[in-house]
Order: sequence, then C-alpha cells, then structure tokens
Amino acid sequence: MMTTTPTHGAGTPAERSTLVDRSLPFRLPWAEARGRVARLGPALDEILGRHAYPAAVSAVLAETVTLAAMVAHSLKTDGVFTVQIRGDGPVSLMVADATASGALRGYAQFDADAVAALDTAVAGVRHQGAPSMPRLFGRAYLALTLDPGQGMERYQGIVELDGERLADAVHAYFRMSEQIESAVRFAVMPPEGDRGWRAGGLLLQRMPPEGGTATAAEDAEDGWHRAVVLASSVRDQELTDPDLPLETLLLRLYHEDGAVAYEALPLGFACRCSPERVEGLIRSLPVDDLAELTVDGRVDVVCEFCGTSYVYDDADIARLRANDAHRH
Repeated sequence: MMTTTPTHGAGTPAERSTLVDRSLPFRLPWAEARGRVARLGPALDEILGRHAYPAAVSAVLAETVTLAAMVAHSLKTDGVFTVQIRGDGPVSLMVADATASGALRGYAQFDADAVAALDTAVAGVRHQGAPSMPRLFGRAYLALTLDPGQGMERYQGIVELDGERLADAVHAYFRMSEQIESAVRFAVMPPEGDRGWRAGGLLLQRMPPEGGTATAAEDAEDGWHRAVVLASSVRDQELTDPDLPLETLLLRLYHEDGAVAYEALPLGFACRCSPERVEGLIRSLPVDDLAELTVDGRVDVVCEFCGTSYVYDDADIARLRANDAHRH
C-alpha cells in the first residue's frame, strides 16, 4: 500500500500539485532500497529552448538534467549537484546542475557539422535511433560533483564514460565510485505538435540490509532483484505522461509490496549567473587576459546556461578595478 510521509519541501502547494517538473523520493522497505522518480516538462523546454541544439544533443542533455534533478533531491543542505560529461567527439562538453531546492540548468558544447554528420532524425531520438554515447562524445569521462555549500568539503567522482547510453555510465559510476548497486531508467520525448520536450527518470539504489542474519540478507537480495525487475518494466510513456501522477506511477510498479512516498519537490529552470558574479570574475582577471577579451572597447560575457549577455565598456572596467583597489 502506498503511504505518504511529509518531508521538507519547496514551493507553494499549487506548485507542488503539478504533475510535471517534480521529483518524488520514495522507499521500498521490503527491498532495502530508496529511489527518486522525476518528470520534466516546461522546465526542460526552458532549458533547451535557450539554445539551438540538434535533437540528439537535446535528448542526452534532457537525460543529464533529469539525473541531476533526481540526485540533488537527496541533498541535506542547499548545495549543488553537477553532472559533467567531457569528451573528444562531436559533443565535447555537457553540463547540468541542480540545487536541493529544485533549481535546474544545463548546456552543451558541440561541433554542429560533426553532429549533423551522425544523420539522426528527430523521431529517432525516442528509442534506439539516437546515437550512442561513444558516437556523440568519443572517448569521454563522466564526473559527478557534490558541493554541499556552507563551507563544507566538495566531493567529485570521475569514471570513464562506458556503455551505449547515459544509464549505462550512471550504473558504472555508482558501482565503481560509490559501491552502491543502482538501477536507472530515462525516457525522453521530443516536441510533437503543440507539446514541447518531456523527460522522465527513475533512480533506484540499494541500501545496506538492517538485519544481521543470513535470512535477512537473502530476503533483501530477493527484494532488490524484484524491485529492479519491476523498475525495468516501466514504459517510456509512463515516465513522461504529464497526466500521470508520479505517486500513481509508483503504485502501478509496486502495488503488491508497497512503497513509501515522501513529499515531491517542484523543479524549475533557474540560472545562478548575476552581475555580481561576472564583475567578480572581471576583477580577478589579470590585465593582459582582460585585454584579450576586449573587442571594440567592450568585454561581452555570455552565460553558457541561460544566454544572458553582460557587457562592460572601458569605463565600467576602470570602475570595477578602482573599486577593487579601494577595498584592498
């Protein structure tokens, strides 16, 4: 039977009631497992809509943002969780991050001609037609970074990008870097008609058994395998359906054994760039480096995530330099 336990949440009740742009944490006591299921709609459209990405790049970035949203939901502080893929293929860099409060953003750097040469149709993004990770990224690595904030130590784990899909690389990461058995599913639907991008994800992680007996360990093993098999049965349409509550999805998957669902976290696009951050960057640059960035008497700094342009002329830079010198 599905039960609901309140936890710390974010957003108004109206925001929490929406069926998309949500991350829902849950626990499977009988399997000694915990997990998160997430669905993105308008938030994903806003992230992808700020860039003219090819469909294949948008699809993988959608998965990457979904992964960041699910993992960041487990943060205990208002920190930031970042997923980064860097390689030598047509897509050289992909970054997505999420805060514990549900703020998402992401971007990609790629060679447009090389991606176009992969000859991937938009319709092929849905299933096996999408290019594999090796074709998109070449030789690459996956880095997951946790910055808890509040002066606490930053943690980063890095593994080679292994497997055909992002889910394969995530499995390898948790197995090698965290020693946590995990199962993850992603589903992405490209725009169709008047509907925009949609994505969904399910992350399941095994926890150490609480019982110390051989019977308890065997039961936990059986429960974990059952939980993974049931998770693998979820359909792409179910993960991305904007009319299907995530709670109902969990109930469908685990109705026989039960799942404990906690309060969902609303998700949305939010960039953390600001004039203050950019001005701090300008003040930190050596004079020679700043001169190289100056074109026609102006320095134009564009945020990779949101596309916002911050323009500073010679007078602005002189003012920033003078203020910095005065503070010191």
